[in-house]
Amino acid sequence: MRIQNGIKLAKQLFPIMLGTAIYAFGIHYFIVPNELTEGGVTGISILLNYAFGVPLSVSTLLLNIPLFIIGWRLLGRKGMLLTGFGTLSLTLFLYIMERVLHMGFIVPFATEDDLFLASLYAGVTLGAGLGIVFRFGGTTGGVDILARIVNRTKGWSIGQFFLYFDAIVISVSLLFISMERVLYTLVVVFVAAKIIDVIQQGEYAARAFTVISERTQDISKQIMLELDRGVTLIPAKGAFTGQPKEMLYCVVYRHETRRLERIVRQADPRAFIIVSEVQDVLGEGFKSEDPGSDK
Repeated sequence: MRIQNGIKLAKQLFPIMLGTAIYAFGIHYFIVPNELTEGGVTGISILLNYAFGVPLSVSTLLLNIPLFIIGWRLLGRKGMLLTGFGTLSLTLFLYIMERVLHMGFIVPFATEDDLFLASLYAGVTLGAGLGIVFRFGGTTGGVDILARIVNRTKGWSIGQFFLYFDAIVISVSLLFISMERVLYTLVVVFVAAKIIDVIQQGEYAARAFTVISERTQDISKQIMLELDRGVTLIPAKGAFTGQPKEMLYCVVYRHETRRLERIVRQADPRAFIIVSEVQDVLGEGFKSEDPGSDK
């Protein structure tokens, strides 16, 4: 049993490592050599590198440590384990790339003649890396931790928080890089988002889960604990047996899909799961019906 659990865990952790390795490669091979930037905590690390020469591996780790500690206390141990692993993995591969570049084993792609090409490939590389990480239930820490904390304590939409935070980081980058580079950064962010969508098997922002199980109460508690998502339990009856049942209904962001599947399978390997694509979501934790609202 322990061997099976170890193999199952390795199948989840290895892709997260692969994704963070691809992401770190994209940062050092395309972003930094062309003086572009990124959103989130990684974007802040890049700006610190431009302004003060702080290595990305150092600033990424230092910025994530306090967020991880706060997240561990507020979000719980289980909800932070994969996030912590993703953060450490990203830090490790950023450091490896720094050493590889310093020793001259890889020559970064730097260009003045075709920044659009550099932006395009940066977006593809970063999106591929993050897409793999999200697909297997991990994150790279940073804004993901902060967004979940603010969502739980202040009730802000996670999606809107991501948008506002990235907008602030990219706006501040005007102090360190030219307007032209900032505009090319927007190309990076757009392409990366599309690639993440493709890897996550869809272009919709959310997925709706309908779960039929004998352990819906346990599953719903874990979803609320780990993902901080609302869950609806719907009374039902088996047509063949006539026995009363419960159906669980929950809507999550696409990068939370694998984590929710893992929660259900761990609680009930025999659960019947229906995953539906969602065109749009209005309500707490997602978009507000009023565009001017802070919720």
